[in-house]
Amino acid sequence: MSSNTLFLRLDAPMQSWGNQESKFVVRRTGEAPTKSGVIGLLCAALGVTRSEAADVWLTRLAELRMGVRIDAPGIRWWDYHTVGARMDMRIAEGARKTKQGALLTRREYLCDASFLVALQGEPALITELSAAIRNPRWTLYLGRKCCPPARPVWEQPAGEFPDMLSAITSIAWRKRMSGDMPPQSIDCLLEWRATPEEAEAPADALIWYDVPLTLEPPSHRARFVVRRRLPVGRNCEVNIADKAAHSATPVPPRQRADYGNTEYKKRRAERMERDCGLCVFCKAPATTVQHVTYRRAGGDEDQEDLRSLCRLCHDAVTMIEYGLGMGLDRIDPEELRWREIITAKRAEIVKFRSLETRRRRLAAKEVE
Repeated sequence: MSSNTLFLRLDAPMQSWGNQESKFVVRRTGEAPTKSGVIGLLCAALGVTRSEAADVWLTRLAELRMGVRIDAPGIRWWDYHTVGARMDMRIAEGARKTKQGALLTRREYLCDASFLVALQGEPALITELSAAIRNPRWTLYLGRKCCPPARPVWEQPAGEFPDMLSAITSIAWRKRMSGDMPPQSIDCLLEWRATPEEAEAPADALIWYDVPLTLEPPSHRARFVVRRRLPVGRNCEVNIADKAAHSATPVPPRQRADYGNTEYKKRRAERMERDCGLCVFCKAPATTVQHVTYRRAGGDEDQEDLRSLCRLCHDAVTMIEYGLGMGLDRIDPEELRWREIITAKRAEIVKFRSLETRRRRLAAKEVE
């Protein structure tokens, strides 16, 4: 069966879709992918240059009917860029004097947004575009070169649908991460075209100037866009997928000490002998050793990687390290900068343990 609808998943940490409000110095983004932006992405997949696009491709691609489902609207975020380094810049507005410098521009992005784009057209064209998206000639970006997609653009195979609304609702809504909550409804932006039955655009139709006529220089014509709000949930227009789109980033394995390792036991005994069997912090009898770095943990430790400690000092140092979220390099209890912090933590542990001991032996009212 031939397919008349191509689906694109546009999901990224940052994406930006310029509209008629976007200027050179202040470049804003639209709330959703524009038709010119999507056509530019398709041209990149096909390997069509800007000059080549004006001859044939812009006319063919502009005939595609477009719909956008806003699965995650994202958050608007500003950044700034400098253009040029030795440009002649006016010192003040209207001034004739200039100085060399860089032009500062502000650019807006949509952060953590996700869109489902549906394009309907002739089956032969949809087949050609599907093959290009699956094996793009050039790298695909979502509006700007600094915005690579976080999910495969070709995530859903093309299909046959009688209209745009049935196509855009055929794919279930998926949460981006496992902890995300589904919305009660999502917005869709559907391209409207005149038909014999409906010759006039709806009163609430929007006008988007985003159908490209030329890319060099950029020139656009208008189209009508109708906003629809669709309920999300079981037995609703948009169903909910069971599996999240992104899995949680795995935590890199942390280097750990192998306390049963023969070489480690040998280094431990040597370090305690070097410290005369005393805690390097409080000079009480040492019962264990502390790793000041885990870079060689597991049996390859140097003598300088370990310090002899009593159980109380070891517990105090370990609690401080976990509280600070320290990584491979830890606390050296011989350093003066840690003395007051370790002393305070020791006192806190002693107070807590003393209170717990009394609670075990006495009634609660006698303890406080």
